[in-house]
Amino acid sequence: MSDDRDKHGPVFSAEQARQGEIILRTRARRIIFIAGLVGLVLLAWLVWWI
Repeated sequence: MSDDRDKHGPVFSAEQARQGEIILRTRARRIIFIAGLVGLVLLAWLVWWI
């Protein structure tokens, strides 16, 4: 049975596999994050427009 588990890799519980959180504690980090989102939207709009 040990060989069977090794073939498929490690087994993680749902708690271990859950995704991380985005933590924006400082004002600068929030501004950079929002600017990145706005930039992504503008880039998508530019690509669509051309």
